[in-house]
Amino acid sequence: MRDFLKYAAASALGTLVGLFSLVALLGVGALGLAGFFINSAATETEPEVKKNSVLVFDLATDIVDAVPYSGPSVVLEETLYGNTYRAISLHSALQALEAAATDDNITGIYLTGNTNAGFATLKEVRAALEKFKTDSGKPVLANNAIWSERDYYLASVADSLYLNPAGVMELNGFRAEIQFLAGALSKYGIGVQVLRAGRYKSAIEPFTRTTSSPEEKQQTQALLTDLWQEFLTTTSEARGKNPDAIQAIAENQGLLPAAEAKSAGLIDNIAFYDDVLSELRELTDQTDEKWDEDEDDFTQISLYRYSQTLDTNIFGSKDTVAVIYANGEIVDGEGSPPGLITSGGLSETLRQARNDEDIQAVVLRVNSPGGSAIASEIIAREVELLAAEKPVIVSMGNYAASGGYMISAPGDQIFATPATVTGSIGVYGLRLNFKEIANRNGVTWDVIKTAKLADIDTVSRPQSEAELKLQQGFVNTLYDRFLTLVAEGRETPKETINQVAQGRVWSGTDAASANLVDQMGGLNEAINAAAAAAELEDWQVEELPKPPSLEEQILDSLFGAGIVAKLPWAQDPISQEAMKLREELSLLKTLNDPQGMYMRLPFTTEIE
Repeated sequence: MRDFLKYAAASALGTLVGLFSLVALLGVGALGLAGFFINSAATETEPEVKKNSVLVFDLATDIVDAVPYSGPSVVLEETLYGNTYRAISLHSALQALEAAATDDNITGIYLTGNTNAGFATLKEVRAALEKFKTDSGKPVLANNAIWSERDYYLASVADSLYLNPAGVMELNGFRAEIQFLAGALSKYGIGVQVLRAGRYKSAIEPFTRTTSSPEEKQQTQALLTDLWQEFLTTTSEARGKNPDAIQAIAENQGLLPAAEAKSAGLIDNIAFYDDVLSELRELTDQTDEKWDEDEDDFTQISLYRYSQTLDTNIFGSKDTVAVIYANGEIVDGEGSPPGLITSGGLSETLRQARNDEDIQAVVLRVNSPGGSAIASEIIAREVELLAAEKPVIVSMGNYAASGGYMISAPGDQIFATPATVTGSIGVYGLRLNFKEIANRNGVTWDVIKTAKLADIDTVSRPQSEAELKLQQGFVNTLYDRFLTLVAEGRETPKETINQVAQGRVWSGTDAASANLVDQMGGLNEAINAAAAAAELEDWQVEELPKPPSLEEQILDSLFGAGIVAKLPWAQDPISQEAMKLREELSLLKTLNDPQGMYMRLPFTTEIE
């Protein structure tokens, strides 16, 4: 026995030493790797705008409603994947396009690539491109091998629109695909019980139905029709065509080869890249020059790099209009993780703005489908407190719905675009139980309690009628509080708000008619309105919250889930669909409301 204990102790000690060594090696390796990326980021050259440069706008550039990451996280992606990933805030993109109009070194803009941006974002960028053309008289060229409807909505602003001879144009209308999980949940023995307030509150339908309800079809069709009308009006006006002609193409052709796209007047020229390059080199005054293979084909600077050259405080004033981003799912928690709005994190940012004497007005940029009911109300309270002391102008992005609308309602003014998806004023609760699947596999429960409602939150059995009735009362109370908050913020009778609420989703255009939105306009219009409300003549813009620390960026880059999506094997269509399903299911982890009550859009609806 003594020998056994001795050997066991020695083995344990050896294991501990091994683990310590491994941790030490990993730590040294991580520090070394971190040092490499920090050094790489530090040695990145400062951007320079050369004479006769073309501003290159790669539509794949991620235009975000947030202050994007920079530094080592970007260097890591370039090192691992061999491609240059860049993200730029919407404000920076708009500012860069405005500055390019009066910059003598910029001779024009070149659009290329494919975008995944939402239509509300694209509308703001498109307006900035239109203003660039009007103010400067400089040309905008657009070239691609494939033009999707999103791409074409933006690129139709161009003076010269090109398509590769082997290319194709997608023009087949919009659709919304809704994925239903009810059949799978039933098959595997997972019980679902729902609570809701608002007859259009369809976020629970994927868990309870196999097809859309009539109410869901009605609101989604209305939304799609508004978005499609915006597309038809904008593109037909740009190309000098009748909207009915584009509708006919969508109905009867859908996918157009280059020759058909040109014949229909949707593009100007069919050209290979070298043909387009000749025109670009004319813009840069390089027609007689030869260039090295290691150099750019023409003198250029990317939109991202160009934005880094700009002085953000053009007036030299300490008076500040803060743009506070509320981007992503609303969840209970702390911090500012990318793609999530935490009740603690955003509340802290709002309090900082309230207490900062240099911040004279705030633009709350909301791009959120909603989320936790309690988290939404906590944030709405902070917006209300801020609005009591300083002007708060809300700028709605692609989505500002349900909880996203709740946090917008206390603002002094609400701006939206026609393509904004908003409303969805309603509440729902979701109760899952695993009794059937557990029993099938020999798992049972026995509950001992001191009160009959002690296990009301159990997943071991379905809820009783009495328990559901109790919780439905709580949902109704939350809905009434939601209506009250909106009615007070909009200075409108509660009954009037209730008529346009009921969980219904509205386009920005219809939301304005329903008095849920004050004006049509984008981020720049909201910033100008905030400055006017604060009676500012000179001001600077500060974007909040600031991005994560250097250490957090490195760890996220090395170990974050986003890294998987960029691996080569994840780029084929089957893998992308599998990862899309994984992403949708992963949204379940954001359902962390302490009471299980949510104010959210249907998260499985995707408009394409």
